Amino acid sequence: MSELSQLVEQARQAFAQAKHPAELEDAKALFLGKSGRITELMKGLSSLSVEEKKTQGAAINETKRAVEGLLQDARQAMADAALAKQLAAEALDVTMPGRRRSTGGLHPVSLTLERIESIFGSMGFDVADGPEIETDWFNFTALNTPADHPARSMHDTFYVEGGQQDAPNLLRTHTSPMQIRHAVQHVKRYQTDIEAGKGMPEIRVIAPGRTYRVDSDATHSPMFHQCEGLWIGENVSFKDLRNVFTRFCQTFFENDDLVLRFRPSFFPFTEPSAEIDIQFPSGPLAGRWLEVAGSGQVHPNVVRNMGLDPERYIGFAFGMGPDRLTMLRYDIGDLRLFFDGDLRFLQQFN
Repeated sequence: MSELSQLVEQARQAFAQAKHPAELEDAKALFLGKSGRITELMKGLSSLSVEEKKTQGAAINETKRAVEGLLQDARQAMADAALAKQLAAEALDVTMPGRRRSTGGLHPVSLTLERIESIFGSMGFDVADGPEIETDWFNFTALNTPADHPARSMHDTFYVEGGQQDAPNLLRTHTSPMQIRHAVQHVKRYQTDIEAGKGMPEIRVIAPGRTYRVDSDATHSPMFHQCEGLWIGENVSFKDLRNVFTRFCQTFFENDDLVLRFRPSFFPFTEPSAEIDIQFPSGPLAGRWLEVAGSGQVHPNVVRNMGLDPERYIGFAFGMGPDRLTMLRYDIGDLRLFFDGDLRFLQQFN
C-alpha cells in the first residue's frame, strides 16, 4: 500500500474513532490543518522537478479529496446520530388523545351581576359605572353621612393618598356615590327644562361594582361587590320600591312564592329606611328570614346634593350585595370560596 493510500486509511480510522464534533475537528487538523500531513506533502512539492510536481501533485490532490469526503461522511453520520437521539428523546405517541384546551367561563359573581343588570334593565333602569377611588364628598358628605359616622373610621375604611387633609380620598365603601354622580349629570343634561318648570325624565339607575371595607370572615371580604339602585321622580313612592324589589327577587331566584319583608331601620342617606328580608317557601333555607338589602326613601339632603328640589322630587334607593345573592342562589356557605381562585370550585358554575 502506497504512502498516500495509508494516509487515507489512517484518516478513515481517526474520523471513525471520534465520538464528538470537537474530536472530529481535532482529527481533521491532523490531516487537513495548516500543519496537517497533507499540507506538509503539498509543501514538499517545491523540491521536485516539473514533471514530478505534476504527477505527485495530482496524487496528493486526489488523496486530499478522499480525506475531505471521509470527513464529510463522518460529520453527516455524527449529525444523523445526534438527530436520532433527539428524536428518540422527544418521541410522541400519536395514538394518545390530544391535550384539551378547556373553555373559560364567567365567575359566579359575574354571572349574578349580569343577571341583576338584565332584570333591572327590563324595568327601565340604566347601568352606571364610576371610580373605585372616591372623594370624601361623593362617598360620605353628599350622602348625608356625618363626620362622626363609624364608616369614616380608619378601622373601617381604606384611605389612600390624595384629597384634602380633613377629607382624604378612599377606596369606596359602597357604590352609593354613583347615585350622586349619575343624578348630577342627569340634572345638568336637563337643567334648562328644570329651570323652565318643565321637569325632567325620571332617574332610574343601578350601580354595580367593587367596594372595599376593612372586614374579613366567612360572610365578609375586604373587597366585595355591591349594587345600588336609585329611582327619582315627581311621583315615586315606597310602594314602587316594594313592587320593584319584589319583582326583582322573584325573578332572580325564579320563585314567585318568595316572600319579602321590609323592617324599619336607619341609614343616613334615606328617610324612612328599611332592611329587606326574604323568605324561601321551600328548600334548605325554608322558613328563615334572610337579609338581602337595605333601602329607603332618598333623604331630602341627598336630593338637594343632586341639584334637585326635595319638595318636588322624591324617590327611593336600595343597596344589595351580589356576593350574598350568589351565595343564596347557589347555596354556598363561605364567601371566601369566590375569591380563592380554586378552579375545581369555579368550574361548576359553567
